[in-house]
Amino acid sequence: MSVRGISPAQRDEKRLRTLVTPEGLALPITIAARTARAGALVIDFMILLFSLIVVQITIYYIARGLVQASGFDLDAMSSSVLEFLGICMAIFVFCAWYGYFLVQELGPRGATLGKRIVGIRIAARAGTRLTPEAVIARNLLRDIEIFYPLITLLILAVLAERGEPIGVLGWVVTGWFALFLLFPFFNRDALRAGDIIAGTWVVERPRAKLAKVLSVEGAAAAGGASEATGVRYAFGEAELSIYGEKELQTLERMLRDSPPEALAAVHATICRKIGWDPGAGDERAFLEAFYAQLRAKLEADLRFGKRKADKFA
Repeated sequence: MSVRGISPAQRDEKRLRTLVTPEGLALPITIAARTARAGALVIDFMILLFSLIVVQITIYYIARGLVQASGFDLDAMSSSVLEFLGICMAIFVFCAWYGYFLVQELGPRGATLGKRIVGIRIAARAGTRLTPEAVIARNLLRDIEIFYPLITLLILAVLAERGEPIGVLGWVVTGWFALFLLFPFFNRDALRAGDIIAGTWVVERPRAKLAKVLSVEGAAAAGGASEATGVRYAFGEAELSIYGEKELQTLERMLRDSPPEALAAVHATICRKIGWDPGAGDERAFLEAFYAQLRAKLEADLRFGKRKADKFA
């Protein structure tokens, strides 16, 4: 079948994966499209570039005003002072460049501004929480994959314009850049080299707002009471506080689509976390009641300006 003959639904289905958490839960996820990842990188780069230019211009005019007000002669500044200022600026750019990615990707959303705009985020392939080591590794590798060869090619182009001999170095750097640029097209999970080293992948991120109310004819609609056993499930503040919006949306998807075996695993995990005896045979009613009460709590918190994005928030 040609690419033109594949419908968008079929393409999306090819990106569906199952993430198994350390608790043994199988969660459905969707691998982010390569175009979305490229778009997010361009947005992040433009945000960084614009911010650095604005900061540099602002610092320049502030420093210039202070120097002029003090009567100091700029022409009398020694070369060592200028070199020191240049080193300070280089350190600032380095911290801004890596800090922008590290701080945001290590946060609860696991995404930079660019990734959040296009609706994607980073996740650990092992199902655990992202570690600083993984985020640092994938960001360092990104520079080796993309930005270093691009900067080298730009320098070589300037040298060639001046008539300097560059030999085959240009072809070598171009091959280096092309190899890593096309790397995500040679594996089914669209992983770049940094993802492989760091043990991460980029997945689609559900929208932050709560999903529509789950329509069920069970415990969620009966005030927490089970139709099968008559047991009424009621959860306290501490028990409902272990999860946030992300887990609520995951639970909703599983109640809609998952088989009884998967629901039993989720039921056992939640019971273990809140200290309940899991029992057996009434898993769906338990989860429906837990879903309804968790949703009610999160919505009530939102009205008072409190938000819990996920269990880590």
